[in-house]
Amino acid sequence: MKRIHKERDRLLRRLTRITGLAGATAAFICVLVPGSGTTQELAIALALTVVIAGLVFVHTTRGSFAAALGVVAASVAFMLTLGSAPVLDPATGSALAVIGGVASASVAAPLVVRRHGVLLVCGLAGALVASIAWTSATTGHSMIEILVTTVVGWSVLAVLGAWLDNGVQIAEARIGEVGRAHEAERIASELEAQQRQDARVLHDTVLATLSLLAHSGVGVSANALRDQAGDDARLLRQLRLGVPLDNGSNAIFSPGSDDDLLSTTFESVRQRFVRMGLDVNWHGAGQLVLPRESLDALVGALGECLENVRRHSGVSEADVTITDDEHTVRAMVTDSGEGFEPDSVDPARLGYAESVVGRLAAVGGRARVFSSPGSGTTVMLEVPKP
Repeated sequence: MKRIHKERDRLLRRLTRITGLAGATAAFICVLVPGSGTTQELAIALALTVVIAGLVFVHTTRGSFAAALGVVAASVAFMLTLGSAPVLDPATGSALAVIGGVASASVAAPLVVRRHGVLLVCGLAGALVASIAWTSATTGHSMIEILVTTVVGWSVLAVLGAWLDNGVQIAEARIGEVGRAHEAERIASELEAQQRQDARVLHDTVLATLSLLAHSGVGVSANALRDQAGDDARLLRQLRLGVPLDNGSNAIFSPGSDDDLLSTTFESVRQRFVRMGLDVNWHGAGQLVLPRESLDALVGALGECLENVRRHSGVSEADVTITDDEHTVRAMVTDSGEGFEPDSVDPARLGYAESVVGRLAAVGGRARVFSSPGSGTTVMLEVPKP
């Protein structure tokens, strides 16, 4: 918003500078017409023109109200000096009209956008109009055209400044609306992402344990079930208290901090599934570091793949191979179980669609499944390196 106001002020200053300097120059050219004044009057007109031009420049550079007041004061002096001549020839009248309606009126554009700007503009314009009326009354010259030009010039430039300011205010209001809409969309997206993350964690932990209990815990010791139920109870307590699950996978899969090695995190996954009756053999790289978001996604997807092996493959052993290159970390989960036809799996199933594909897609990764009935299953998980 500050930048918009600065651009508005810059445009108004440029308009004032061009108008003021052009008006002062045009007025002096009119005064130079032969026979339009005495040498003394020409010298005074030249001095006042230079003063007006200088004050306009100061006003547009520093935004000083005193400089704007000086422009009007010098314009009044110009009016009184040339307007009090015995004869008001056309060239002098033109010079007075240009000074009143262009040079001095140039300060109206930036002044009108100030606080109480309309009152300031009316006061300064009123002082100039009063000087024209007083000069006309004391000299007997008809100065109607000069008066009209002055009023019109001040009015036009004041309206132009107000119009620019109003346009800036409308733009500011619309930018504010866009910003609020963007903020609301961001909050909604974050809430949706958190809800999806919570659903994934629940599916990977609590629902898996409940499914195991529904099958009487076949192949899992009572102590392992008790430990797993305790982990799930702590997770449910987090959800009930509204604690963010940004580190949910850390609490389940990783015992340490953000500086844990990938192998340490994977070891906690292996131990979890050993408790539940699935032996996991780890191969490949063991000292890879990933950003926390990518690590969580990869570990969560691995856990879901191993859970599928435990529940559906009919075997009690799986292999996990970790490889990497300059751009990607890959985890391959392999079992020699019953296998299945990948095209027959409903893509809307939460376990695969959210806990595997959704997790990896959120960090720019992907998952691929290779399987056939009776030939086991291989799942390739990939996440990009930073």
